[in-house]
Amino acid sequence: MSGRRDREARREERLEREAQADADERRQRMIKVASAAVFLAIVAVAVLIVISQSGSSGGDAENVQGEADVERLLDGIPQQGTVLGQAGAPVELREFADLQCPFCKAYSEEVLPQVIENQVRNGEAKISFRNFTIIGPESTPAGAAAIAAGEQGRGWDYIELFYRNQGAEGSGYVTDEFLTAIAKGAGVKDLAQWNKDRKSKAVLREVEETTAEAERLGFGGTPSFAIEGPGTSSLKALSPLESSEEFEAAIAEAAG
Repeated sequence: MSGRRDREARREERLEREAQADADERRQRMIKVASAAVFLAIVAVAVLIVISQSGSSGGDAENVQGEADVERLLDGIPQQGTVLGQAGAPVELREFADLQCPFCKAYSEEVLPQVIENQVRNGEAKISFRNFTIIGPESTPAGAAAIAAGEQGRGWDYIELFYRNQGAEGSGYVTDEFLTAIAKGAGVKDLAQWNKDRKSKAVLREVEETTAEAERLGFGGTPSFAIEGPGTSSLKALSPLESSEEFEAAIAEAAG
């Protein structure tokens, strides 16, 4: 009888441990879900703050602002197309974004500048901007305009300045006049060539291809990020990151 009681006691202990493990796992899942919800709420608040502080709704071709801020952020950092950072940087952070997306604007102004100032500027990483056009038809010409600016070494200037003057999504502000005003403010020298490039089949095809790449990676919203470096076996999709510090940690891990 003693042996039977021992077996039953051990069985009960095992069941208790399994129940506790299940409870811990459920609690961790709930914490992650809650954290994600809190993060989205914080980003939404950040979007509202950015809009309220701008003093206007944006999208005004006659009132482009933020050129000096963009110049300070990017000064001295190499650019190739829509890639920011040294070509030989060991880690590549890929950002899949829509220039009309207000959450992308919030990341551009509140989260990524610290990464740019630190790991991108010192050559540890580069950031590759890739169009993921999910907002609406105007996202395609906006993305093509950024790629065309990149042909003249001003791709990231264009992207950052566009965000700082972003209008309400789908409101019709992405006109030729607005895109041209951003190009001028971003320092695109040959506007005639830029106009030709942004309407070319090759550039428009690139917008489609990077959107398809984001979908293949399983992304359903913007901005989304993937990373590749010596510490990854291949391109790795990142779960939503909540802060500059988390991006810096992901880059450090990918560096190996």
